Amino acid sequence: MPRLPSILKPKIVPLLAVLALALTLSACEKRQQFSTIFGPRQAGQGTAPPPTPVPTAPEAGPGMVLPPGDPALQAPGVQADIPNPEDENFVPPAIPRMEAGVPRVAILLPLSGQNAAIGTALLNAAQLALFHFADRKFELLPHDTRGTAEGAADAARFAISDGASLILGPLFNFEVEAVAPAARAAGVKVIGFTSDKRVARDGVYVMGFRPDEQVERVMRYAYGRGVRRFAFLGPEDTYGLTIRDAMQAAIPQLAGAELVQVAMYDPNAHDFAPIVRRLAEYDGRRANLLEQKKELAAQKDDEAAKAALRRLETQQTAGDVPFDALLIADGGKRLEALAALLPYYDIDPKRTRMLGTGLWDTPGIGKEPALLGAWYAAPSPGARAAFEKQYAEIYGAAPSRLATLAYDATALAALFAPAQGLIDEATLTSPQGFAGRDGVFRFLPDGVAERGLSVHQVNANASTEISAAPTTFAPVTN
Repeated sequence: MPRLPSILKPKIVPLLAVLALALTLSACEKRQQFSTIFGPRQAGQGTAPPPTPVPTAPEAGPGMVLPPGDPALQAPGVQADIPNPEDENFVPPAIPRMEAGVPRVAILLPLSGQNAAIGTALLNAAQLALFHFADRKFELLPHDTRGTAEGAADAARFAISDGASLILGPLFNFEVEAVAPAARAAGVKVIGFTSDKRVARDGVYVMGFRPDEQVERVMRYAYGRGVRRFAFLGPEDTYGLTIRDAMQAAIPQLAGAELVQVAMYDPNAHDFAPIVRRLAEYDGRRANLLEQKKELAAQKDDEAAKAALRRLETQQTAGDVPFDALLIADGGKRLEALAALLPYYDIDPKRTRMLGTGLWDTPGIGKEPALLGAWYAAPSPGARAAFEKQYAEIYGAAPSRLATLAYDATALAALFAPAQGLIDEATLTSPQGFAGRDGVFRFLPDGVAERGLSVHQVNANASTEISAAPTTFAPVTN
């Protein structure tokens, strides 16, 4: 199979590199290989001028099925005013005149409200993709969801009435659910940015970074290196339950593997010591140590017993924890707090492998000593490096980790939308998939995105890729 296209350097944006999307040949050609799109349009061929800088802040990590109230999705600033129809100065928005034969694609994002910074970052990324890939005859229609189900439903209805034949977004699972009925009634496909596969069906596709996929990848890697006894530690919320269920589903695929411990905590708790103490079986192991020391101390004239007693003086407990690897389904400050408690309750990171998800794919995670040497699965950073550089140079800030979703979705629409804008199912679910800014991905027949993930190891300064992501996909099996 041919290599995917390499980084290209268009004349229109000096020093900025663009990784062109790879796509499958059309069904009529009946050939199982990639063809190559040779980069962005040259000067004078694109519809849009270079994107206008809009300040954004990097927020959130991959693997989102979280509501906007969750701290992982909070973002400062960029609060837009929502027009009030009852205001005497209110002017209804003009509906642009539709030009025949021009595909119109809507992108639905939270451009106001508490998640406006994330929405703005995704819109910036979509604008960048439009500049790189869109033909002169292509229209992208942004609509604000306000980060609510009601706002998303309103945005979808407005977009459809405005002639949109494809909807990109919204961001959250509840927004996608709210958009789906109107989209299905109008025969408009939706490519949502959520990772919640439960909302993918009947013309609704989701391309978010799926936590269950990350869990399976890192568990298989650990299993291949001798890990057989797994444990889980995570919050008792939607994300934590998703990770727990993914571990339980992966275990039967790993012969001889066990999920020996499951520990869940209140995500609003401030003290995680009790749950870590129970997970470590600290009290029982501590009692074993004291009993051994007592027995050795009774052997006053036995030199071997005295030597053994001296060795035990440096230990907190006797005996190992009952697992080889611990997967922690959390990130940010909670992860730091949990990791600091592990050695305190004698879970030795040198003897127990720490595992994580894409939430760990953030700078500075190696500052916590207990996480050094840990493994987690996430998209390969090499595929998005050029995008991040471009984005920072144009917008003056690092992109949100989710911004690549909007870039890839917009590029996909710009490249494949025919004049009527209706991308057919065969194109979207092409088994060879596409090469985007987070590596290869494809939509399965059930509408869920499958991604090629790499495994990373946490180091003091930066994480390193220790198992490369695949560059092609195995055939889809039913």
